[in-house]
Amino acid sequence: MLTELSIENELKSLISEIAEVELNKVNCDASLTKDLGVDSMRALELLAALEKKYKIEIAEEDLPKLDKLGTVVELVKKYLAEKS
Repeated sequence: MLTELSIENELKSLISEIAEVELNKVNCDASLTKDLGVDSMRALELLAALEKKYKIEIAEEDLPKLDKLGTVVELVKKYLAEKS
């Protein structure tokens, strides 16, 4: 089973890759848009990557929650819990 720390580390790497920023710039409080430069296209890329990696389907109403690493971790945990 995935732990919160392993999910967080996987998401840090994924966000770093999609945002094209150094891994050390991705932290729980960094805004994906303001601090890491994630635009709408990269946000969609992140959404698709999350859904593929964790085999989940994120509801439209949850899309605005993809704003910081911490909230992305919580969202992925929520969907994984619902799936199991």
